[in-house]
Amino acid sequence: MRKPSLLVIFLTVFIDLIGFGIVLPLLPIYSKNFGANGLTIGIIMASFSAMQFVFAPIWGRLSDRIGRRPVLLVSTLGAVFSYAVFALGSGSQDSKTALLVLLASRMLAGVCGANITVAQAYIADITPPEGRSKGMGLIGMAFGLGFIFGPAIGGFSLKYLGLQGPGWVAASLCLANFCLAFVILKESWQPHAQPVAPRPRFGQWVHTLGQPKVGMLIFLFFLATFCFACFETTLGLLVGLNFGLEASRGQDAKTIAYLFAYCGLIGALVQGGAIGRLVKKMGEPRLITASLLLLGISLAPLPFIHLWPPLLVALALLSVGSSLTRPPLFGLISMLTPAHEQGVTIGVAQSAGSLARIAGPIFAATLFDRRPALPYLICSAIALAGGLWAWQSLCRSEQPLITSRTQNAG
Repeated sequence: MRKPSLLVIFLTVFIDLIGFGIVLPLLPIYSKNFGANGLTIGIIMASFSAMQFVFAPIWGRLSDRIGRRPVLLVSTLGAVFSYAVFALGSGSQDSKTALLVLLASRMLAGVCGANITVAQAYIADITPPEGRSKGMGLIGMAFGLGFIFGPAIGGFSLKYLGLQGPGWVAASLCLANFCLAFVILKESWQPHAQPVAPRPRFGQWVHTLGQPKVGMLIFLFFLATFCFACFETTLGLLVGLNFGLEASRGQDAKTIAYLFAYCGLIGALVQGGAIGRLVKKMGEPRLITASLLLLGISLAPLPFIHLWPPLLVALALLSVGSSLTRPPLFGLISMLTPAHEQGVTIGVAQSAGSLARIAGPIFAATLFDRRPALPYLICSAIALAGGLWAWQSLCRSEQPLITSRTQNAG
């Protein structure tokens, strides 16, 4: 039962992220073509994460009450409509209307972005504690593969189906995903004797973050996501500046897309194949520490690289570091969380990540305009500080941590 369920949940997330990967790289281009300034583009880009920040804990709490399957089905169906709206906006003749429609499509997609939160709770339901981090690695692998195949499919559909093609292809994939999940996705959640305490939003955050180890892990996830969001926002700008590329030229835009695909491929390989072995060898606390330190070390030199080989090496190290953060973090969070609160706790963690993806792009883009190296150096310092904090709080007190998670798992 577990192996088929893991495969099905992986396919559900993977297909959903292909749709996400189709649309995301085109958003700035479409918005700019419709006359949007930088602030407007930033708002459109951040709207998905803003809505996800608000709704992720709600979906997680709902899945703790009614089950994972219905929430996954509703969110997947909602994604179909969001991409259809994106397709309609892509073909609009009026610029203001088009921008409003694009904004609405991303907000709807963010509201329905419960797949990741609930999928992680689903994995926590069906895996034993010692297999949680490896199971969470499937989500990361789906992310990586989605960002490899998504942009390629988006470019192909743009070439052969026109401006509205990517939106309709993404909507079609999500519709197929909904049909697949409706037929073969089994419910993983089982009611427990101890129900989830109904709390208001702020109260839930206080309750979750008030648990010392869980709260710390969520904050580390925020820091790692913030740093990576800054990197995602400015990499194209940095490469264009250091290597003389112009994103407005098609061939140069493809080069930047290939760099993102390169990072996604490395991340998928690491999370899909190495996570389980590394967790067994190092344990979650040391792996979290190493991932943050590697992220910090690889960010610092990026703005000073002007040759392709060292750039590829630095991006490879960064991809490895960033891809090693999420699975052990969420695996450890799930081990330290009572079974009846898995969904809502992971929802709070996902909201923290969404908040980082709102703040990161604004922070990075603003600093990049003043001095391109600043966001990279600051984020490097943040990641290194997070790694040292993780070492001090998780690794040096690992025995109490293991005891706590064993008690919660039981």
